[in-house]
Amino acid sequence: MPAEVSATTAWQFQAEVPVPQDIGPLLVPGEVPVAAYKTFRDSAVFTDRRLIVRDSQGLTGKKVELYSLPYKSIDMWSSENAGRIDFNAELELWTRAGHIKIKLGRQVDVRRLDALIATAVLGSLTPH
Repeated sequence: MPAEVSATTAWQFQAEVPVPQDIGPLLVPGEVPVAAYKTFRDSAVFTDRRLIVRDSQGLTGKKVELYSLPYKSIDMWSSENAGRIDFNAELELWTRAGHIKIKLGRQVDVRRLDALIATAVLGSLTPH
Protein backbone atom coordinates (compact mmCIF):
# COMPACT_ATOMS: atom_id res chain seq x y z
CA MET A 1 0.00 0.00 0.00
CA PRO A 2 1.22 3.50 -0.73
CA ALA A 3 2.77 5.47 2.11
CA GLU A 4 0.30 8.34 1.64
CA VAL A 5 -2.63 6.20 2.80
CA SER A 6 -3.81 7.62 6.12
CA ALA A 7 -5.38 5.69 8.98
CA THR A 8 -9.07 5.28 8.32
CA THR A 9 -9.81 3.81 11.71
CA ALA A 10 -8.12 3.98 15.12
CA TRP A 11 -8.90 1.85 18.16
CA GLN A 12 -7.40 1.47 21.60
CA PHE A 13 -7.15 -1.87 23.39
CA GLN A 14 -6.66 -1.26 27.13
CA ALA A 15 -6.43 -4.77 28.59
CA GLU A 16 -7.26 -8.39 27.81
CA VAL A 17 -10.57 -9.36 29.42
CA PRO A 18 -12.87 -12.39 29.48
CA VAL A 19 -15.01 -12.76 26.36
CA PRO A 20 -18.25 -10.80 26.96
CA GLN A 21 -21.27 -13.04 27.60
CA ASP A 22 -23.44 -10.98 25.24
CA ILE A 23 -21.30 -11.65 22.14
CA GLY A 24 -23.38 -14.69 21.11
CA PRO A 25 -25.95 -12.88 18.93
CA LEU A 26 -23.12 -11.36 16.86
CA LEU A 27 -21.63 -14.73 15.95
CA VAL A 28 -22.55 -16.87 12.97
CA PRO A 29 -23.28 -20.59 13.53
CA GLY A 30 -20.06 -22.40 14.39
CA GLU A 31 -18.06 -19.21 15.05
CA VAL A 32 -16.04 -19.37 18.28
CA PRO A 33 -14.74 -16.43 20.34
CA VAL A 34 -11.04 -16.75 21.20
CA ALA A 35 -9.93 -13.61 23.06
CA ALA A 36 -11.31 -10.21 24.05
CA TYR A 37 -9.92 -6.77 24.85
CA LYS A 38 -11.42 -3.81 26.68
CA THR A 39 -11.63 -0.77 24.45
CA PHE A 40 -12.31 2.81 25.51
CA ARG A 41 -16.10 2.32 25.73
CA ASP A 42 -16.75 -1.31 24.83
CA SER A 43 -14.84 -4.38 23.62
CA ALA A 44 -13.00 -6.06 20.79
CA VAL A 45 -13.42 -9.82 20.32
CA PHE A 46 -11.20 -12.08 18.26
CA THR A 47 -13.08 -15.11 16.97
CA ASP A 48 -11.80 -17.99 14.90
CA ARG A 49 -12.97 -16.06 11.78
CA ARG A 50 -12.77 -12.29 12.39
CA LEU A 51 -12.19 -9.36 14.70
CA ILE A 52 -15.39 -7.75 16.04
CA VAL A 53 -15.07 -4.29 17.59
CA ARG A 54 -18.05 -2.79 19.39
CA ASP A 55 -17.95 0.95 20.01
CA SER A 56 -20.63 2.45 22.26
CA GLN A 57 -21.54 5.97 21.18
CA GLY A 58 -23.22 9.00 22.69
CA LEU A 59 -23.66 10.01 26.30
CA THR A 60 -25.70 6.97 27.28
CA GLY A 61 -23.76 4.44 25.22
CA LYS A 62 -26.99 2.91 23.91
CA LYS A 63 -26.02 3.49 20.29
CA VAL A 64 -23.39 0.92 19.28
CA GLU A 65 -21.24 0.99 16.17
CA LEU A 66 -20.06 -2.46 15.13
CA TYR A 67 -16.97 -3.25 13.07
CA SER A 68 -16.35 -6.71 11.65
CA LEU A 69 -12.97 -7.44 10.09
CA PRO A 70 -12.61 -10.90 8.49
CA TYR A 71 -9.02 -12.11 8.81
CA LYS A 72 -8.91 -12.80 5.06
CA SER A 73 -9.13 -9.00 4.56
CA ILE A 74 -5.82 -8.37 6.35
CA ASP A 75 -3.03 -7.93 3.80
CA MET A 76 -0.24 -6.97 6.20
CA TRP A 77 0.29 -6.03 9.86
CA SER A 78 3.00 -4.62 12.08
CA SER A 79 3.53 -4.36 15.81
CA GLU A 80 5.71 -1.89 17.62
CA ASN A 81 6.92 -1.60 21.18
CA ALA A 82 10.01 -0.58 23.10
CA GLY A 83 10.10 -3.44 25.57
CA ARG A 84 8.19 -4.47 28.68
CA ILE A 85 7.57 -0.94 29.96
CA ASP A 86 6.36 0.59 26.69
CA PHE A 87 3.40 2.94 27.07
CA ASN A 88 3.05 3.46 23.32
CA ALA A 89 2.76 -0.03 21.84
CA GLU A 90 0.82 -0.19 18.58
CA LEU A 91 -0.53 -2.72 16.17
CA GLU A 92 -1.27 -1.66 12.60
CA LEU A 93 -3.36 -3.56 10.08
CA TRP A 94 -3.43 -2.91 6.37
CA THR A 95 -6.67 -4.24 4.95
CA ARG A 96 -8.68 -4.14 1.77
CA ALA A 97 -10.83 -1.49 3.48
CA GLY A 98 -7.92 0.70 4.57
CA HIS A 99 -5.37 1.18 7.32
CA ILE A 100 -6.26 0.50 10.97
CA LYS A 101 -4.16 1.67 13.92
CA ILE A 102 -4.64 0.00 17.27
CA LYS A 103 -3.01 1.69 20.26
CA LEU A 104 -2.29 -0.74 23.08
CA GLY A 105 -2.55 -0.03 26.79
CA ARG A 106 0.36 -1.06 28.96
CA GLN A 107 -1.67 -4.04 30.23
CA VAL A 108 -1.82 -5.52 26.72
CA ASP A 109 0.87 -8.03 25.80
CA VAL A 110 1.80 -6.81 22.31
CA ARG A 111 3.60 -10.08 21.47
CA ARG A 112 0.53 -12.15 22.39
CA LEU A 113 -1.64 -9.91 20.23
CA ASP A 114 0.87 -10.12 17.38
CA ALA A 115 0.83 -13.92 17.65
CA LEU A 116 -2.98 -13.89 17.71
CA ILE A 117 -3.08 -11.89 14.45
CA ALA A 118 -0.40 -14.08 12.85
CA THR A 119 -2.26 -17.26 13.77
CA ALA A 120 -5.58 -15.81 12.57
CA VAL A 121 -4.21 -14.64 9.23
CA LEU A 122 -1.74 -17.44 8.49
CA GLY A 123 -3.12 -20.44 10.30
CA SER A 124 -5.99 -21.82 12.27
CA LEU A 125 -7.14 -19.88 15.30
CA THR A 126 -8.63 -21.94 18.10
CA PRO A 127 -9.70 -20.96 21.61
CA HIS A 128 -7.42 -21.61 24.60
